[in-house]
Amino acid sequence: MSNPKQLSVQALQWNGHSLSVLDQRLLPEKIAYDDYRDADGVTEAIASMRVRGAPAIGIAAAYGVLLSAMQHYPSDNWQTAVENDIKQLAASRPTAVNLFWALDKMRRQLNQNSADPIADLTKLAQQIHADDIAANHAMGEYGADILGKAKAVLTHCNAGALATGGYGTALGVIRSAHKRGHLQNVYADETRPWLQGARLTVWELAQDGIPATLIADAAAAWLMKSGKIDWIVVGADRITANGDVANKIGTYSLAVLARQHGVKVMVAAPYSTFDFSLASGDSIEIEERNPKELLADCYLQNGSLVTAWNPVFDVTPAEFISAIVTERGVVIDPGKHGVGSLQTC
Repeated sequence: MSNPKQLSVQALQWNGHSLSVLDQRLLPEKIAYDDYRDADGVTEAIASMRVRGAPAIGIAAAYGVLLSAMQHYPSDNWQTAVENDIKQLAASRPTAVNLFWALDKMRRQLNQNSADPIADLTKLAQQIHADDIAANHAMGEYGADILGKAKAVLTHCNAGALATGGYGTALGVIRSAHKRGHLQNVYADETRPWLQGARLTVWELAQDGIPATLIADAAAAWLMKSGKIDWIVVGADRITANGDVANKIGTYSLAVLARQHGVKVMVAAPYSTFDFSLASGDSIEIEERNPKELLADCYLQNGSLVTAWNPVFDVTPAEFISAIVTERGVVIDPGKHGVGSLQTC
């Protein structure tokens, strides 16, 4: 099993009795970990975006279930108490399907009535964590194969080690491509309004010695027009049965611009991000966060005529995507071929 503690950038660290979460809201100025010993704390860490990124949210939730079991076992009706905590964790953020995937796996283990439930839940949570790291490395190599000798890419938000168990999805592809020596320029959108690109992505790349160039989100079209990038490489929070992709708000506009300028779009995501129960992206619940994240204090007074619309994700249609990369393999032109072939891998 891979050891997450061998990674240079770690969003999550399991300590045997608590979960240490890197508070990503404070990066890059401050590196600070908060320790959580119950599901309430993990729920708040997810909802407040201390931990973010679909795979990392799922991993944190798995550890949250484990902490709940450790808190309540072996009291009477301990499984009911854990189930209540699972429901609380599930309500923390609605769009990232990895959250529900991980909770379902932990719930199934919880219902096994094993002789040593804590040991079995611990093993499963750690396995979910380790499997994500292994998946990231696999899709990194698959994605680098597709990039070939591409010299420059643009990424959006943060789909790196900070958003996963380690190594990253989109940044895993970029890491693997950089190791091969062809990739010369990595551009990163600021990613409004939380600035994950500015605060997290360029910082994370710098930790691995990979040069990065930060751009304002509004500069992406002009960058494509200049002919300076070959691919856009992003992660995903949910992928539906037809290949539509929910990702950080702004991804859809990048895909539209890419089509106009002849730039290819790659989505890198683990298989756990797929939701085959949804036929298309039209059925994805898009999280909308508090308008206060956008508004200046002067607009928060009673009677203000200014409000804000703050969707966190958008949906990119499959026909705008050149390749979807997973640990199970790659789908080229999912708009034409769908993604059903991954179910049989």
